[in-house]
Formats: sequence, C-alpha cells, structure tokens
Amino acid sequence: MTLGKKLAWDDTVLPFQLDNSDIRGRVARLDGVLGGILKQHEYPPVVEALVAEMALLTALIGQTIKLRWKLSLQVQSNGPVRMIATDYYGPTEEGEPARIRAYASYDADRLTDAEPFAQVGEGYFAIMIDQGKDMTPYQGITPLDGGSLRACAEAYFAQSEQIPTRFALSFGRSTEQGGAEHWRAGGVMLQHMPKASPLVTEGGSGEAGLLQPADVAPEGEEGENWNRANILLDTVDELELIGPSVAPTDLLLRLFHEEMPRVFDAQPVRFGCTCSEERVRQSLSIYSAKDIQTMTTDEGRVTADCQFCGAHYDLDPDTLGFDGEGQGAGSKDDGGTP
Repeated sequence: MTLGKKLAWDDTVLPFQLDNSDIRGRVARLDGVLGGILKQHEYPPVVEALVAEMALLTALIGQTIKLRWKLSLQVQSNGPVRMIATDYYGPTEEGEPARIRAYASYDADRLTDAEPFAQVGEGYFAIMIDQGKDMTPYQGITPLDGGSLRACAEAYFAQSEQIPTRFALSFGRSTEQGGAEHWRAGGVMLQHMPKASPLVTEGGSGEAGLLQPADVAPEGEEGENWNRANILLDTVDELELIGPSVAPTDLLLRLFHEEMPRVFDAQPVRFGCTCSEERVRQSLSIYSAKDIQTMTTDEGRVTADCQFCGAHYDLDPDTLGFDGEGQGAGSKDDGGTP
C-alpha cells in the first residue's frame, strides 16, 4: 500500500463508547511502534505479519484494562513459529505513553509459503495480567483456532471472560511518498459491557465446542444493538483502518454515527523495553558461584541478550550469583547489595 504523510494519530489508541448501545471500543493506529519492534530482528515476512498482528491486538486489549504494570499476550505452538510474546506496560504517570514490546521464536527451515496463521500449528493463545508487587497474576488461555490471531483473541474473551468481543484489523508493509517501505497497522475493537452478557455453560459454535462472540451475545434489544454494531464494523475498509487519510474520529462517525459514538482521551503508545543490567543481575542472583562458572565464556565473561530489544549485556562473573554462604557476589557482610 502507498501512503501519504505521517498522521497525528499514528501510535495512539483512542477509546470510545456507543451511547445508544451498551458497547465500548478502541481504535488503534501503529506505525513507529511496529518499526521499533521489527527492526530489532530480521524476521521472514510471514513472521513479521504475525508479530504485527499480535502487537496490534496487544495495543487494543491493553488499553481496555486499568493496569498498574503489565499485560502480556503469548502464543505457544508446535508449528514453525513456536512462540510469539508481547508485553504492554501501562503508563506510570498520566499523559505518559504506554509501552509495547514483542518478539517471536521460529524454525526457519519449517516455514512454508502458506498464509501467516498456518505457521503456528496447534497450541494455545494466552493473556496474562500482572498488576505488580503483592498482586496475584492472572492468566487465561484458549486453543489456537479460527484462522487468525484475531479470531483467537475473540474466542479467548468468549471462552474465558464470556464477553462478546470483535476485532477488525489491517496491517502490512506501506510506502510513504518519497519514503522507505515500513510496517503499519490499524484496527477497531468492539466489546459489549459484561453486565449484559448471559452466562453460557454449554459448548460453543467453534471447533471442539469453543465459545465464539455470537455464543455469548446478549438477547433482546441489547442483542439487536450488538448485531447491528457488528454489521456496521464489517463494512470497514482496510485502508480506513490503516488510516492514511481517515482520522479515527472520522472513521467512528462513518461507521457508527447512528449509535452516537463518544470518544475519550487518546493514549499514546511507544516501543519500549524494560530490560536493564540491574534486571539481568537480579535474574542471575539465584545461582551459586559454581553455577555462574558454567555460564562463563572462554573469554571469562557472562553475556546475555534481550530477545525483545536486542540489548547485549557483558558482565564480570565474579560480581554475579551468590557464594556458598548465601551472600550475593560482591556483597558486604553488612548485607550490602552489589
């Protein structure tokens, strides 16, 4: 696709609700975020597409949750793409951007010419919420099914949360006039408010009895509102989602003007990683000096690479781990830290 100038809505998530229905949603536009994620690796195109779709889902879902710390999405599979992992860090201060990071692991010699989702095989799609220290993390999973990561996310909300949820996504390589080719993505998320959803205890309409959004949709007038919003969402054009010329507010008016869309403050998002030398040292602090020696290179160093951002850490093994008496390496007898 060929695009024009960079938009003010790039790398933002815009929350909205439809006042004539009990429906909330998000519109996301990612540009520089995807560039930051994908430039760290030389993924094949099918892997890039999966990572881009997962990052877009992460931006949309992350903004719906009041996070103190982190939301993670993860795919684990027996296919050529073994894992896709993304993290969304909520802003620590009002007005600050949220941060997203992502990476994938794959077997290059097993990749095929089939479409991207065919590369993941059998496995599961998971959402994990970590609210930080002294809080119990939450995790929900659903089988990989439905032909896309988008469909997996919809099945997750139907199966694990019993909340009717729909996504319309578009992503791919784009070329700005006079600029270089780069990845760009956009999407809309619709979600019925939980209080209106009936409790479903029997099998759903998906493969192996998985619940789908339609299985947990409300009945009566609320159900008619949900169905109408879905029909309107299905009219969206891929270029409208990407947003080369249509602002999210204009898109919402085009799709849902009779539903009285109301928008809230947009949330900026950026590529960002939380890795640091301190975190690497902390992760190695559980190992004894003997264990650390097994990790030491022939050059007498311990090295670590961040899978998300590519940062490389080169450390002195004598300053890592703990000694035989349980003291941290390099620590003082008075309990000082490295």
